[in-house]
Amino acid sequence: MSRSIEAYDLPQRVASYDADMELMHPNRSPMIRVALEVLPFERTASLRALDLGVGTGYFTRCFLERFPSGRVLAVDGASAMVDLARTRLGPLASQVEFRVGDFRSLAELARDTGAIDVVFSSYALHHLGSEDKLAVLRHAVGLLRPRGWLVNADLIVADSPAMEERLQEMRVEGIVTRAAGKDPRFADAVTTRGFLDALQANEDDRPLTLSEDLALLRDAGLRDSAVFWLENREMVSGGRK
Repeated sequence: MSRSIEAYDLPQRVASYDADMELMHPNRSPMIRVALEVLPFERTASLRALDLGVGTGYFTRCFLERFPSGRVLAVDGASAMVDLARTRLGPLASQVEFRVGDFRSLAELARDTGAIDVVFSSYALHHLGSEDKLAVLRHAVGLLRPRGWLVNADLIVADSPAMEERLQEMRVEGIVTRAAGKDPRFADAVTTRGFLDALQANEDDRPLTLSEDLALLRDAGLRDSAVFWLENREMVSGGRK
């Protein structure tokens, strides 16, 4: 996890993050939309939420646009990301409390937050190993009010190496097509694969299989956990306390 924090605290990585997400993860927008649609709350509700991995503030912005009376505790390990999120949220930043720190120290980071209604996260928890991820999820669920919700939009891996290989081939093909020759990092399949391999190693990615991920949600204390959206290597999952 510390390696991934360092990777996202570099100015060049922060500056290109959202543009890179459009190329590498074009499903981010529909995934966040599904995650928010799942939440069974009135739009006028004064919800308190925890964003695990605020990044550039994309999920927090979408949450506050859907629930204008909401407030968010936004946590991220990279101070450069937090600074960018604060700027990009503009006036909405007044409804957000930012804290910089490692998810594995969530007990300390959220020590005085009180009970919350929603925990949400996107493209962040896959940087944790299964033991650390379970510990973070357990603490996050512990912060939830009864019948509070946790939703997560993130990456998974296939159960079999052969299927994972094919999904990775499809991933590369999609990135090359979307880049359309305008980005030298994604000029062809070879350069794209090399870039992705270096990126994943540098950011210490550790995605789990779908069954492993759902098992962690159950073990963390969620009931009625489910997958709400799934396409290839990406999913939206969650449940209520």
